[in-house]
Amino acid sequence: MLYSMTGFGREESTIEQYQIVVEVKSLNGKQLDINARLAPMLRPYELDIRSLLNTKLIRGTVDINITVKQDGVARPMTVNKVLAASYYQSMKAICEELNLPQENILATLMSMPEIVASEQEMLPEQNWKEIKVLIVKAIDNLLAHRQIEGASLREDLIKCIKNIEDGLVEILPFEPLRIEKVRAKINASLEELVGAANVDNNRLEQELIYYIERIDFAEEKTRLRQHCQYFREVLDGAEDAKGKKLGFVLQEVGREINTLGSKANDADIQKLIVGMKDQLEKAKEQVLNVL
Repeated sequence: MLYSMTGFGREESTIEQYQIVVEVKSLNGKQLDINARLAPMLRPYELDIRSLLNTKLIRGTVDINITVKQDGVARPMTVNKVLAASYYQSMKAICEELNLPQENILATLMSMPEIVASEQEMLPEQNWKEIKVLIVKAIDNLLAHRQIEGASLREDLIKCIKNIEDGLVEILPFEPLRIEKVRAKINASLEELVGAANVDNNRLEQELIYYIERIDFAEEKTRLRQHCQYFREVLDGAEDAKGKKLGFVLQEVGREINTLGSKANDADIQKLIVGMKDQLEKAKEQVLNVL
């Protein structure tokens, strides 16, 4: 099964007097990076929430947002009167010293830090257990979304690998022509240097064998086919998190394609190599989104 790192999950429920909404979103990332926006009463359980996400989601940039309202409305607000009085005395002294009007001092006072805050409340343990179940359901919804995205990624990756393998097949008709081109090039060089009558055919054959060995890429084609087959095996393997391994396999695919290009010595083959490189880059971009 292939999973994408992109997904979204949402669950909401009413637990006694609390209305709970859990939203979890994930995007691609090299490691697991969690951004948590939690209601104040859930802060004591932040480590538990992060542990749940870490266990189930493995990789990706994850945003989790949990809101808690009481009886359908936000928690009541409280005013820190002691702190407000302290701010007021300081503001009043400044106004008197600078001869400034005091009409708007209340509005300014109410906007000062920590003057107005939500009432804090301890969440009962039983309520937390029910919220935890809700979080797990939201994560499962996200995983289902990841699975759907993963199926689409798999189709694209299989198509890219198939196109690379097709490129290997299309190279075959041009391979015999490479040898003739090398022979003609060496022969022309020898005739230019020593004259056609003085060409040593034995030496010509030796040089030809040397260059044929240098440009032979049978081993590279074999390894490239093996890497493509291994890519499929990893793609359909039992592991959930396989994005990094697929990336490593594509690196090996890229090495063999580059070697084919350096040994091609033929314009038609080079065109096919360019097409294979294009498919490789598409596969690399898609693998970045794989869990």
